[in-house]
Amino acid sequence: MPLFMDFHDLPEGLTAKHVAEMHQADLDIEHKYNCRGLTYWCDEKRQTAFCLIDAPDKQAVIDLHKNSHGAIPQRIIEVNDTIVESFLGRIEDPEKSKNTKLNIVNDPAFRTLMIVKLKHKILRTQEINTLKAAIRGYSSSIETLTSNYNGRLVRHEANTFLMSFKSVTDAINCAIKIQESYNCVITPDLEFRIGISAGIPVTDKEGIFEDTIKTSDYLCDIAKADIAITTAVKDLYEGENQNKPIAESKIIRALSSTEEEFITQLMDYTEKIWSNPETGVNNFEANLGYSKSKLYRTMMNLVSKSPNTFLRDYRLNKALELLEKQNSNISEIAYQTGFSSPAYFSKCFYKKYGILPSNFYS
Repeated sequence: MPLFMDFHDLPEGLTAKHVAEMHQADLDIEHKYNCRGLTYWCDEKRQTAFCLIDAPDKQAVIDLHKNSHGAIPQRIIEVNDTIVESFLGRIEDPEKSKNTKLNIVNDPAFRTLMIVKLKHKILRTQEINTLKAAIRGYSSSIETLTSNYNGRLVRHEANTFLMSFKSVTDAINCAIKIQESYNCVITPDLEFRIGISAGIPVTDKEGIFEDTIKTSDYLCDIAKADIAITTAVKDLYEGENQNKPIAESKIIRALSSTEEEFITQLMDYTEKIWSNPETGVNNFEANLGYSKSKLYRTMMNLVSKSPNTFLRDYRLNKALELLEKQNSNISEIAYQTGFSSPAYFSKCFYKKYGILPSNFYS
């Protein structure tokens, strides 16, 4: 059967004990709806709860809750058990304490998510095996540090890592340690970029933690900082550390809510139009609602790139991904990534990465 996670916005005053009673009520009649309640998460502070249920479909989840305790979930998404466990650490009820009638679980599903990317500043045609060995070493160390700081590695694809932390402090300290320890002195053609945001697993999107992952990814890709964090992460860190502020510096930067909103708008629009060769800076100005001068100032402040350079680099990054897959020739990649000609693409690629696409190593 499919596996679903639902979201309940709890009324004021509802406690973890009440949620435990509701969960037990689900378990008492779940067989009537061909469902199997696996576990739940409750956050008294944020007044939220999330249930994990095997069910024939979403309607069965609704019917179960409606007839067991009446609290119909606000949203339901289909999930994968392995992914849920990677983010949240479990997919079944924790062991009940001895001599207790009710298994009360006051365990929030709120998580801090960190994305780390090893990015190429230039590409090399020599000592490729040395570089690959260094990347393997970095990867192993990043995984070790994640575990050392009580994090969970959710996904590792190519040179991108997605981690989940219960504690914002652990996430920040892990990020700083990664950035300090791996400053690419041995491999100056690489750089580490880190984005950190926090949120709940179920929103109006179809994927688990989809909004939070997207924000971390955007911060990692374009924010002008080695470690970029959201306002919410900054506030949570200070809350966990007796209002001690994060020491912002060249390494770490907390974005304001306005800056976060701009980056989200910029990236959402860029993802829609980057492959269209007819798209230019004027389109950004019109669709983001910025004048030419304001757009330039904002981009330089947040991204350290002009709108023209930003769009070109975005396309080149996409081209690099396609080259690594080796499923298309250079001319096809040039047109697929929005360049007007293969010759212009090769010129831009060489300027950014130091080699021609024809000399790219696999």
